[in-house]
Amino acid sequence: MTKRKMYLVVMLAALFSTPALMHAQAPAGSTGQCKDGTYTSNKTKRGACGGHGGIGTWYASSTSSTAAAPASTPALAAKPAAASTPAPAAAAPAPAAAAKSSAAARTTPAPGGGNGQVWVNTDSHVYHCSGTRWYGKTKAGKYVTEAQAKAEGDKPASGKACSAN
Repeated sequence: MTKRKMYLVVMLAALFSTPALMHAQAPAGSTGQCKDGTYTSNKTKRGACGGHGGIGTWYASSTSSTAAAPASTPALAAKPAAASTPAPAAAAPAPAAAAKSSAAARTTPAPGGGNGQVWVNTDSHVYHCSGTRWYGKTKAGKYVTEAQAKAEGDKPASGKACSAN
């Protein structure tokens, strides 16, 4: 093969391996391609290609709830992106409001509790003393006496019991 033909082959290979053209061959439901060549179907960019060298090409809008279908040509890929640009701006407040409400749920203690009771995280089986950071604030839990928590096999947070017993 002559140098000229080899150059042509290399250039064609480079042209057809561009992310825009590889996008057309992405598996159904893919939202992006990682730098190592694997595909992801994560709905958002966050953590999508963890352990795969990061995101090489993102096909979907990071705020969309459905995966974008791969485009057959680069020109077609540009049109839907331009048309969908205003939609994510309008949809942005809803996730932010949901994040605020879930954060508020974690910072407001669950109703109940009181003198002599601990908060048991029923997922981790760790109990928290009154006045500590996670008292009444974990996603799943209940108020019981420290003696009940110990009887159920729950362990104190940081290994420190609430009472001197």
